[in-house]
Amino acid sequence: MPNEFAVVINEEEQYSIWPGDRPCPAGWRATGFTGTREECVAHVDEVWTDMRPRSLRGAMAEE
Repeated sequence: MPNEFAVVINEEEQYSIWPGDRPCPAGWRATGFTGTREECVAHVDEVWTDMRPRSLRGAMAEE
């Protein structure tokens, strides 16, 4: 199990963590934040305050 993880984000602005020794999965890009699993989870908890996908947020804003 890797000691370092990276926070990744997809086009819908959904976050995840990914092993730091692997390339980002297709459809995801690195945010630049790396650390232990716990640090990355804490960072995601801090920055991902609206769990709705970007497309849903946009559609709801148009209503």
